[in-house]
Amino acid sequence: MPPRDSTARRHLATSPFQPIPPQPPAEVFAEDDRVTHDRHGLGTVVSTGPEEWVTVRFTNGEVRRVNGRTLEKL
Repeated sequence: MPPRDSTARRHLATSPFQPIPPQPPAEVFAEDDRVTHDRHGLGTVVSTGPEEWVTVRFTNGEVRRVNGRTLEKL
């Protein structure tokens, strides 16, 4: 019996084994970019780190390292 071609395999809409959809690329941030975060509010990018992590100084004075996917540019 010949092997099946796995690329032609269909998945049911309700199957828990759905392929993971690709994530949209995260925005690229630079120092001094103004950003907003749902929980922490407005801030300014202090530095960027590996992968998607960004260090932000928020208006209340806190400096936090957050995931760039949780930020929006202003």
